[in-house]
Amino acid sequence: MEVQRVLHMNEGEGDASYASNSSLQRAVLTKVKPILEETVLDLVGDETFLETEVLCIADLGCSSGPNSLSVISHIVDTITAACQRRHRRPLEFQVVLNDLPGNDFNTIFKSLPSFYDKLKRGNINHGPCFVAGVPGSFHGRLFPRKSIHFIHSSYSLHYLSQIPKGLVSEEGAPLNKGNTYIASTTPPAVSRAYYEQFKQDFNSFLSLRSVEVIAGGRAVLTFMGRRTDDPSCDENCVTWKIMSLALNDIAREGLIEEAEIDSFNFPYYAPSAAEVRDIILEEGSFNLTRLEGFEIGWDPNPASNSNRTSSDNLKRATYVSKYVRAVAEPMLTSHFGGSQIMDALFQKHTERIAQLYSKEEPKYYPLVITLMKK
Repeated sequence: MEVQRVLHMNEGEGDASYASNSSLQRAVLTKVKPILEETVLDLVGDETFLETEVLCIADLGCSSGPNSLSVISHIVDTITAACQRRHRRPLEFQVVLNDLPGNDFNTIFKSLPSFYDKLKRGNINHGPCFVAGVPGSFHGRLFPRKSIHFIHSSYSLHYLSQIPKGLVSEEGAPLNKGNTYIASTTPPAVSRAYYEQFKQDFNSFLSLRSVEVIAGGRAVLTFMGRRTDDPSCDENCVTWKIMSLALNDIAREGLIEEAEIDSFNFPYYAPSAAEVRDIILEEGSFNLTRLEGFEIGWDPNPASNSNRTSSDNLKRATYVSKYVRAVAEPMLTSHFGGSQIMDALFQKHTERIAQLYSKEEPKYYPLVITLMKK
């Protein structure tokens, strides 16, 4: 799998699009909002930035849909309000939205008029705000040297730049048979390969950003994580375990071959807090100012958490399966085939999630970190 070619969300604004199925990511942004506000206020309160007239914000892995510009709007509002309280002239903003070239940037650009209208309608006297798209991998250089003041990234850094090496034997046999990610049956060598790929990617990410971010610049990064040291724990793996089960379901129906499942691996790794801390300290370009995790339900709507009927479980499972499909379908389609197979797969996926909901309340455990460039 050529990850950079197929790693993008479902485009457009239709029923299966990421734009219509990103409320979980929006819930995560809401959880992180107080940390985001605190970090940008620290930035503009730093004496280093007293003479700054143009503040450059980069959102890495921005995807498309309503979340893309909502977080930028909040950052701009927070910084402008802080400047007014300090009787500073309003800053100008350069906003750069980054994602892989396959991202649906057109949907973002179509929403720019409403974004600018919202800024104008507010009670805050904003300075000019200029928005641009920067297609490319954040595993490579993106921006000029010392040009970025603030970096934001949400729900992107758990995706790997490539499928880890070492997932097949010397004879070419798959080592992680029947699985699409780390599972309880995964050999330790496969788990190590996933970690080593994440370590290489995250180390490279930090090193490259250290060139682009000015001294004292800040970053808020949120991505999937886990609480335990064991990468095969259910908390980390159950999302893709269910996908593996659904794939095996349709293989038994003859829609795909088992060998196709054995040769498919998600380019994803959810690290522990200790792993993240060690990589940051070893790379050495940034001060780690915050590292914490939080729980969020697969269905983050509190009103539905008490529902336990079969109908309720199916409704919630449908909601979850739709947002997983919006994220994973391009990768799955490139390997297994088109819409007929995908419809069958996600029907099984929904049924499997409903079964899980009948037993427990599954939760994700995102990590949020804040950094300051040395």
